[in-house]
Amino acid sequence: MSKRTLPSNASVVSQGQDGRLVAPAATRNADALCDLLKHWAPSTGKALEIASGTGQHVSAFARSLPDLNWQPTEVEAERRASIDAYTTDLPNVADAVTLDATVRGWHEGFTGQNLIVLINLVHLISWPEAQVLISEAARALAPQGRFILYGPFKRLGQLTSDGDQRFHNALVQQDPEIGYKDDRDISNWMAAQSLSVLKIVEMPANNLAFIAEKSGT
Repeated sequence: MSKRTLPSNASVVSQGQDGRLVAPAATRNADALCDLLKHWAPSTGKALEIASGTGQHVSAFARSLPDLNWQPTEVEAERRASIDAYTTDLPNVADAVTLDATVRGWHEGFTGQNLIVLINLVHLISWPEAQVLISEAARALAPQGRFILYGPFKRLGQLTSDGDQRFHNALVQQDPEIGYKDDRDISNWMAAQSLSVLKIVEMPANNLAFIAEKSGT
């Protein structure tokens, strides 16, 4: 996502058919994420996915919530091609566009969003980059728009599973600026950006989903 090279263990992706990339993690968590969005996302309007990856998620989301108009984004050209291959038959998904959401000012090209979704990224970027991303997402949202942020996090400063401890340690060894962020820091920074955290949802594989709503009318 960021201009830095992501850690080698950040994701496992294989080549599928017709230019489609396949991430086993996306295959595993797509149903749980669709259920989450059905419960918390607006049913209509503009939806932006940051760092859409292979395109497996946005394809599933667009089928699950067909009255939302989805805009996938991705930095890497190969992944944008994969996203488009997954969504070519979906009328409610636009062609993937380039976006590095860790760069200030990107909200100006994506204003009035009713929903912004971000899956499995903030542990792979630095805290200052995560702060920029969240503040820009807040600016891109329409009033009462929802921001859904999913991934692995520390709870009250602690890593709560052996697997999380190993993954966090591996990330920090590759780049000391990255690694798991703390749930309190995320909640506090969201609040500082006029995002009200409606709920923090426990998700499979020890992940969390932050459901935040932009203040205003």
